[in-house]
Amino acid sequence: MAIKSEVGWTRKNEDGVKVEISCRRYGGEWLFYQQFKRGEDWEPMKNPPLEDWLGLLDTVRRRINRRLLPPDEEVRVKKMIYDRYPGTKLD
Repeated sequence: MAIKSEVGWTRKNEDGVKVEISCRRYGGEWLFYQQFKRGEDWEPMKNPPLEDWLGLLDTVRRRINRRLLPPDEEVRVKKMIYDRYPGTKLD
């Protein structure tokens, strides 16, 4: 059985503009995409901000509770955050 590895949420950027964020797990990595208006193409994000990584971690935790993702996915996401943002406190 394949596990759906796509999650998304909405946030506002620095200018107060609503942004749709989508994350897809591909080859063991999470790829981030953003969309500013419905119907526009999804743009890949090369260096997502910490805020988006924390959003991914929150979403992964909720999906683990519903048994939609394996429990070790939280550990993987935390490691990716620590690698990109050393010294970050997550718990």
